[in-house]
Amino acid sequence: MPKEPLPVTYQGLPVVTAERMREIDQLSTLRHGLQVIDLMENAGRAVAAETVVFLAARGKDLSASRIAVCCGRGANGGDGLVAARILKVGGAAVEVFLCAPRKEGQQPGAYPEPVAVNLARAQAAAVPVRPAEEEAALEQGLQRADVILDALLGTGSSGKPAGTVRKVIQAMTRSQKPVVAVDLPSGVHPDTGYHSGVFVTAAMTLTLGLPKRGLITPHARKYVGELKVLDIGFPPELLK
Repeated sequence: MPKEPLPVTYQGLPVVTAERMREIDQLSTLRHGLQVIDLMENAGRAVAAETVVFLAARGKDLSASRIAVCCGRGANGGDGLVAARILKVGGAAVEVFLCAPRKEGQQPGAYPEPVAVNLARAQAAAVPVRPAEEEAALEQGLQRADVILDALLGTGSSGKPAGTVRKVIQAMTRSQKPVVAVDLPSGVHPDTGYHSGVFVTAAMTLTLGLPKRGLITPHARKYVGELKVLDIGFPPELLK
């Protein structure tokens, strides 16, 4: 039997590809003057709010909760840093495990400016930020956590996760702790819903702005978990 076509809307919102989502990101800045740092702040705050709801549904008060936030080098990691700061200020015990920036030749690289800004803000709020490359500390932090936020890879990633990101995904899987994915489960393709063998299985996925095509495919449901679409302040006319 032929496969059923995927719906073009989810919860009343249009289903989009990663490319279309990038266009909306760019148009928000170019046409409407929204800054990346502000959208990142909105995204992190929305993720933090839903994490509180996720914990409450499991009988956990925020002030009695331990949260591990695994952050990549790019915008998805920046969203995670914002969420970590908000959750810390709200009373949770929060630890961030942040992947180092890519090297530029033989020299250490740098984070994109919005990520660097939110790293500084998280540290100013007394959020412990540890290198994700420190495997023993990562394993211990994940074991302490009541929930893990997966902010490793967003819709801009492609190919099989490698290096530190691969090791962090594997450590998250070994921990057997519930995972809340930011935008999409790392390692799951935003357009197809398939993975290449290294991926996160989330209890909940908080996708940003609009639902991504891969997240609503039938075969991705077991990796996506409960899917929620978060409003992060994109102009309504761009979301139609």
